[in-house]
Amino acid sequence: MSIEELIQNCRNIGIDLDGETVGKLETYMNLLIEWNEKINLTAIKEPEEIIEKHFYDCILPLSSGLINGRCADVGSGAGFPGLVWKIVKPELEMVLIEPTGKRCTFLNTVIRELGLNGISVVNQRSEDYVRKERGAFDTVTARAVANLPVLAELCVPLVRKNGIFAAMKGSAGEDEASKAVHAMNILGASLETVQKTSLPSSDERVNLFYRKSADTPPEYPRNYGRIKKQPL
Repeated sequence: MSIEELIQNCRNIGIDLDGETVGKLETYMNLLIEWNEKINLTAIKEPEEIIEKHFYDCILPLSSGLINGRCADVGSGAGFPGLVWKIVKPELEMVLIEPTGKRCTFLNTVIRELGLNGISVVNQRSEDYVRKERGAFDTVTARAVANLPVLAELCVPLVRKNGIFAAMKGSAGEDEASKAVHAMNILGASLETVQKTSLPSSDERVNLFYRKSADTPPEYPRNYGRIKKQPL
């Protein structure tokens, strides 16, 4: 996907990218390619693939109209989707939660180079960060981090009551959702809407939007070892 095709595809889903936004995305892409030679940020290295499989993919959930307010991106990695969301929708207050120090250095470099405000990087695991930020976010998201029953316990405790947990998934998204019903019930969230679409390359995307209706019990999240060994 070229930049011109990105602009048109975004326009088709109701999102207009102005020149300043496009310029920031291009700078971000150049930094990603440059830094990827030094540290492992992404297996996707070609510009047209980055535009489609990272940028456009991350923009898709914004068309739901459910992403707003103070947002957390759990396991942000190279900034997907959190950095893309901030560039495209600058009014969002964004926190990028990433446990790997080198990736945090990259994220801070991009933020500085683009002159972004209202965005910060937290070098912690989400299950540690939640101790001081429980129920503090309007929107929490994660992309390519873990299967949904595990991911839910890492993310939902951060969401405020009536807030949104947006899980970005591939073709197995609905199957994961069915396996996560019990976990969501325990954590206080329920599935509100499913966004099914595909990238121009035909990769299927399933974005799951959960509404949090009750406070998460204080014993969650558990230690990550327990979460992974015994998912809810």
